[in-house]
Amino acid sequence: MSLFRLYGRVLALLGSDGRLAWILAVANMALAAAQFAEPVLLGRIIDALTGAQTRGVSPSWAELSGLLAAWAAFGLFTIVCGTAIALYADRLAHRRRQIVLTGYFEHVLQLPLSYHGNTHSGRLMKVMLQGTDSLWGMWLGFFRDHLSSFITLLILLPVSLYINWRLALLLIALCVVFSALTALIVRKTETLQSTVERHYSDLAERASDTLGNIALVQSFSRLDAEVLELRQIVERLLAAQMPVLSWWALANVLTRMSTTLTVLSIIVVGTWLHIQGQASIGEMVTFMNFAGLIIIRLEQSVGFINKMMLEAPRLREFFQVWDTIPAIRDLPDAVDPGKLTGLVEFKDVSFSYDGQRMAAADLNFKALPGETIALVGATGAGKSTAIALLHRAFDPQSGAIEIDGTDIRHFKLAALRRNIGVVFQEALLFNRSIADNLRVGKADATEDDMRDAVRRAQALDFIERKFEGFNDRVGERGRALSGGERQRLSIARALLKNPPILILDEATSALDADTESKVMQALDELMKNRTTFVIAHRLSTVRKASRILVFDGGRIVEAGTFDDLVKAGGRFASLTRTQLITPEPSTPN
Repeated sequence: MSLFRLYGRVLALLGSDGRLAWILAVANMALAAAQFAEPVLLGRIIDALTGAQTRGVSPSWAELSGLLAAWAAFGLFTIVCGTAIALYADRLAHRRRQIVLTGYFEHVLQLPLSYHGNTHSGRLMKVMLQGTDSLWGMWLGFFRDHLSSFITLLILLPVSLYINWRLALLLIALCVVFSALTALIVRKTETLQSTVERHYSDLAERASDTLGNIALVQSFSRLDAEVLELRQIVERLLAAQMPVLSWWALANVLTRMSTTLTVLSIIVVGTWLHIQGQASIGEMVTFMNFAGLIIIRLEQSVGFINKMMLEAPRLREFFQVWDTIPAIRDLPDAVDPGKLTGLVEFKDVSFSYDGQRMAAADLNFKALPGETIALVGATGAGKSTAIALLHRAFDPQSGAIEIDGTDIRHFKLAALRRNIGVVFQEALLFNRSIADNLRVGKADATEDDMRDAVRRAQALDFIERKFEGFNDRVGERGRALSGGERQRLSIARALLKNPPILILDEATSALDADTESKVMQALDELMKNRTTFVIAHRLSTVRKASRILVFDGGRIVEAGTFDDLVKAGGRFASLTRTQLITPEPSTPN
């Protein structure tokens, strides 16, 4: 993305505030034009004074008073206009920054889990914060300095040519030299700054990764090693940044040198032209002021291009994430079905992650409302893929998944997921209060609702024992709780959600026997009257399932009850022998 296109996208994000942006732009144009009045009027006043002195007469007060009044009017206009621009440009930039930051955050949350699996959360945070900071700086700079600088340079050339084309050539030469120097610096530093930004991303990812695993760092005495590796990233970052800074320091020196030579040239050439009768003293003074004005604007332009070069990699990263289109999104005719009954059917469903190896192949099964379907098999057999397809982490390449007789792709994504509750193997909790974590399941849950849910989830005892109430925080990722306590809290959250379809993704695999017993009691309560899908490696947890589906190579190779599959002597029976599970004796009819 070129710098011009990038800058255009920055301005396009002003969005709904476009009307105020146009007003500020017009005000900038008026302000830039008004700034030429002072040097022109000063030159006229000096010519009037020197002309009267040459003729040996007194200056005309009528003529001078008109020029002075015009000068005062233009000065007052620039003060008022400049103040208004500064005030409203600040408000506009701050407001848009918060709007875009919120929009970015919402957009990232909508991206699929596959995207988040390949992109570090620290990088996404860094892109959000630095990207919106860069946008804010660009917007503020545009209305305060950038726009008026470029307009000033555009107006300066024709005005100066009109007043005295000979002196104007010196200013044009300054602009040409400046443009050439700037183009050289841009070409030299663009790639270098992209490398710098990659090091910043590495720094954010490393720091976030280390802080997120602080227990691992401390328990394995990794403190010195982690600090050393972070320091090495910082050293690489500085090594890449220094050449960029050197180039822009050189640009500033050359720009000042060029402007100084231009001022000196105006004095020398202007004096010679005055002797030749081709320039008045007032014109010399006007062009001296023009030179001062153009010096300021050129320095601002150098600052803008320097800032743009520094911010461009961050902005490109921001727009790269911003432009990522979620693979899973609502169809134009998607509907909200309300609460579903939970009749789930897979019809010839196939899916592949890479287009070569099938992760799910020709899946056909039906789950009636209230049934518990267990999915078992070796790691990579396709169990998790099948369940991911159910709540539309992905869409199948062929076949269809229906709930209550309707293809789930015709439901609004949010509505579909409201009807599905998930209890993960790792209980996912926010660093917020117990109440906040429970209300993820039901936003308007009362304290009585929450108390009933945690009681049913076997969690009330430890909440009352360890906390003073539902407003106590559980720590980052729930670290104030044990594994079993976190899991029971997540079960309480699912109870509050009260979905007709439930997914238990290895919900007890990481627990000890005593804790597992408590969690299983909570799960039994949760599974009542729901269509439940259980992903399990520990086959002891699926004895009570209505039906067990055995996966291998992305296909269902066996299906039946626990006892029937053991008696059949197939793959499931082999798995049970491996885990030394003795089937319960069947009850005689």
